[in-house]
Amino acid sequence: MSEKHKEFKPSSWVIDNKIAAFVMTLILFVAGIQGYQSLPKESFPDISLPNIYVSVVYPGTSPKDMENLIVRPIEKECKSIAGVKKIKSNSLQDYCNVVVEFNSNVNIDVAKQKVKDAVDRAKTDLPKDFPKDPEIIDINFSDLPVMQVNISGDYDLNKLKKYADDAKEKLESMKEIKKVDIIGALEREIQINVDMLKMQSAQISMTDIMRAIQSENLTIPGGSVNMNGIRRSIKVTGEFKNAEQISNIVVQSINGSPIYLKNIAEVVDSFKEQESFARLDKKNVITLNIIKRKGENLIEASDKIVALMDEFQTKSWPKDLKVTLTGDQSEQTRMTLHDLINTIIIGFILVLLVLMFFMGPVNAFFVALSVPLSMCLAFLVMPAIGFSLNMIVLFSFLLALGIVVDDAIVVIENTHRIFANGKRSIVEAAKMAAGEVFLPVLSGTMTTLAPFFPLLFWQGVIGKFMFFLPVTLIVTLTASLLVAYLINPVFAVQFMKPHVENAPKKSLKSTYILFAITIVIGYMINFGMGNLAVVIFLSWLLNHLWLRHKLKKFQEVAWPKFQNKYRDLLVWCLHRPWKMLLSVVILFGVSIIMLVARNGGISFFPIADPNFVYVYTSLPVGTDQSMTDSVTKVIEEKVYKAISWPNPIVKSVITNVTVGVTDPQDEDQGNYPNKSKISVAFVEYGKRNGVSSQAYLDSIRMAIKGIPGAEITVAQEQGGPPVGKPVNIEITGDDYEQLVATSKELLRTLDSLKIEGVEELRSDLQDSKPQIVFDIDRERANREGISTYSIGNEIYLGVLGTDISKYRDIDDDYNIVIKYKDEQRYNVIFA
Repeated sequence: MSEKHKEFKPSSWVIDNKIAAFVMTLILFVAGIQGYQSLPKESFPDISLPNIYVSVVYPGTSPKDMENLIVRPIEKECKSIAGVKKIKSNSLQDYCNVVVEFNSNVNIDVAKQKVKDAVDRAKTDLPKDFPKDPEIIDINFSDLPVMQVNISGDYDLNKLKKYADDAKEKLESMKEIKKVDIIGALEREIQINVDMLKMQSAQISMTDIMRAIQSENLTIPGGSVNMNGIRRSIKVTGEFKNAEQISNIVVQSINGSPIYLKNIAEVVDSFKEQESFARLDKKNVITLNIIKRKGENLIEASDKIVALMDEFQTKSWPKDLKVTLTGDQSEQTRMTLHDLINTIIIGFILVLLVLMFFMGPVNAFFVALSVPLSMCLAFLVMPAIGFSLNMIVLFSFLLALGIVVDDAIVVIENTHRIFANGKRSIVEAAKMAAGEVFLPVLSGTMTTLAPFFPLLFWQGVIGKFMFFLPVTLIVTLTASLLVAYLINPVFAVQFMKPHVENAPKKSLKSTYILFAITIVIGYMINFGMGNLAVVIFLSWLLNHLWLRHKLKKFQEVAWPKFQNKYRDLLVWCLHRPWKMLLSVVILFGVSIIMLVARNGGISFFPIADPNFVYVYTSLPVGTDQSMTDSVTKVIEEKVYKAISWPNPIVKSVITNVTVGVTDPQDEDQGNYPNKSKISVAFVEYGKRNGVSSQAYLDSIRMAIKGIPGAEITVAQEQGGPPVGKPVNIEITGDDYEQLVATSKELLRTLDSLKIEGVEELRSDLQDSKPQIVFDIDRERANREGISTYSIGNEIYLGVLGTDISKYRDIDDDYNIVIKYKDEQRYNVIFA
């Protein structure tokens, strides 16, 4: 900067190169709009929690055995990982999980790899017969379902499953979709239902049957041979083509007589016992839970899903097949984006109107121009730093709306002052104005940004969630500084003209023609651009015919009167300094007293009328999924009665059993046959005709009371990041039995206190699983040459129903499952 001429050299350079500056401004505007359109759009920031989740499925294992055999070896290895903050685990029937919580500054990908390595080290101490390897996943918001596709019609579940599989295959091929879970469908399997009595009379074990099938259902490569100069590959193929081939295999021979599998078992091409159930508005459906890939555009994903389902219904699927889309998270995102963008536009217009009263239409337009240009610059930066367009970012833009014009106001007003209505050349005035106020404006912007810099180092999940606010403000306000010094002076030089009293009126014919051409071109581009051009024309016409006269009267009459009144008030206050100081102190004290007296409570995130109400049901551990479904039907009826179904403000009611039954905000997204979830979705807020959905939340809570043996929770969707329960008490110790006793005693004590404000008191202890324990006479078993492993393996194969091989056809691979006949499998006498 030159002190002699008080110039800021970058501003002077762009003023001397106006054409380049205008071209750059146009490029910036167009690129900013494209950047906005390409930004991923979501309701909330897509952040990953600093938690790594280890999930292990081990069918037929009690919670205590899961703790001893699996959880402890994994925890032991994970404790040695650097950066671990806390480790917690849950051991349930057939399933356990270990959650490794890291410090918030640890890289999630690195943490996941460390946990994976720890689990690999622990495998030497883990059982060897897992149905599948432990699953290690990181937890982030994008793993929650963004939409459900519900398929129903006058077809059996097998046929509906084929339609669901077609949809799943197409959906998972989209780049926006991570995975699709199917709920309520039947899964095909080849069942070998063994007659225990016939098997024992033939002196054959379940292990013999398993080995016979596994040794036959094979395709084995045999190398290659040279035949007449051509090498031909050799393979031995013995894979089963149908259930009859499986029935005809020889399991064993006794005295030269073959014993076929069909002699001791029934082989059927059937379906696995239904593990999950789904209903929509009281009707059975197959539900596809669609999970979006992290970082992809939620709105684009939703549009593609809707288009695909429409294509299926019109071209591929029968006309009587009903497809219903529910739980579309993009609806709330669209509404939030729409409302916030409209608020920003209205705010921009109000800023422009306010500035017009004090600076005149032309200067006000120069200043207000800094709003869209600053945002365009921010839209260009956001993809580079991995930001999406979400509620926090848009709220930050709204917060910055009145601040970004501050720099431009100072620069333009100073230019107007030095220009002095033509007493100095506009080029010289613009250069001097930018030079004079550069340091004050820079320091003012820095002091505005200073409070937001500490927020960049906010720790924890909340810090990650709120990180978007300070970054967006810093980027936008920095952009406003660049606009004020590199773009606003150029527009001032080009368009700021001296005001001439009683100047002859110019013909507006060319202006009307220019607007007409602009409007036509706008409508040729799209309807929105045409409407924008019309609004600009009407605004110009309003200003030319009426508003400018009102502005002149305000600036010459009303504003000077206000300034005089303010001056008199200021003089009065300056002559009474002690009284004013005392008044400020009293006002501060009264404010504190009123704040304390109000006692409005503290809430992390505002709670509004629910868009979704969830009814979570948990039955005793070990409850069969069919029993859970029957109990859930009873609760369903109570829910329908509570919401007065059909109800115009209720969009849908979805019921899930086993799959998708946990809180969407919980880190545990496992499958539980003893749990269910009923989701009541309300229509958009604007379509509720003033009816509050909060009343239905309360009525549902009252209606579902009194279900014996069921633990039921009613809640609405959670806003913002997951913060856990308001109060969480954890009990730790080495003695599991002592922990159980202490937990139950604490629960009873807290429940007896009837603490005000406690809506639900729950424990995650699950020790009510009924068990049948086989106490083996080891001495007798050894005399018979039978080991504990042999006994346990026979029971495991016969009762659990175990996958022992694969059956392949054109469409897919299916499990071959061996088990006892149902009447023997569920009868303890046969054991």
